Amino acid sequence: MDQDDLPVGRVLDRRETLSALGASGLALLADRWLPGWYRVAPERRAPGCVVRPEQMEGPYFVDGMLDRSDIRADPATGEVKPGTPLLLTLAVSTLRGNACVPLAGVHLDIWHCDALGVYSGVKDPHFDTTGHHYLRGWQRTDQNGEARFRTIYPGWYPGRSVHIHFKLRTDPEAGRGQVFTSQLYFDDALTTRVHRAPPYSSKEGRRAMNADDEIYAEGGDQLMLAPGRSGDGWAARFEVALQA
Repeated sequence: MDQDDLPVGRVLDRRETLSALGASGLALLADRWLPGWYRVAPERRAPGCVVRPEQMEGPYFVDGMLDRSDIRADPATGEVKPGTPLLLTLAVSTLRGNACVPLAGVHLDIWHCDALGVYSGVKDPHFDTTGHHYLRGWQRTDQNGEARFRTIYPGWYPGRSVHIHFKLRTDPEAGRGQVFTSQLYFDDALTTRVHRAPPYSSKEGRRAMNADDEIYAEGGDQLMLAPGRSGDGWAARFEVALQA
């Protein structure tokens, strides 16, 4: 069973947001407007630089240091995990004055379960996938602050709505870099649409909706992807910014 029921970071209120933006340390920010939140860059439509909640890493992070943009294959076997294609771009910025400036060189990990709800590289009461590393990988952001991944739309497992984990690290090799970890979510209606097709449709049971997920309840509405059609699959872009 996934231990993602541990405590998570809560969403800051407006006063705490203002304090956080003026304090030292690391904050997660993203290009999305929310009523009542502090607007850092009023002269620009984007980025809005709104503080986002950190969410827990969970028990299934494996620091395999797999430098690759296409994370669908298992390096041990070469097998490509089946599922609806998903192109995911994360754009990372840093807050400088009134603007969010693209931040190059950030080490960005993503990982998620396969179409049937199984993570690679771990031993669980319901599966043992040690030695396999499908649907895991990392990229460094380019000069535009972007890192791109080719993966599949995630499946589901009991107790959690559909999600993707991500971790930002500024200096992982030295062990002293700043770290921010959170999760990305999908609209329930889109997931229902995608999961009608195989291999997702072969999984029995009832999928948890976002409203059923206690971790999603802690700010998940601010971590939503909005995929659009791309070929036979979907593509999504999510903007975040780091303030040190």
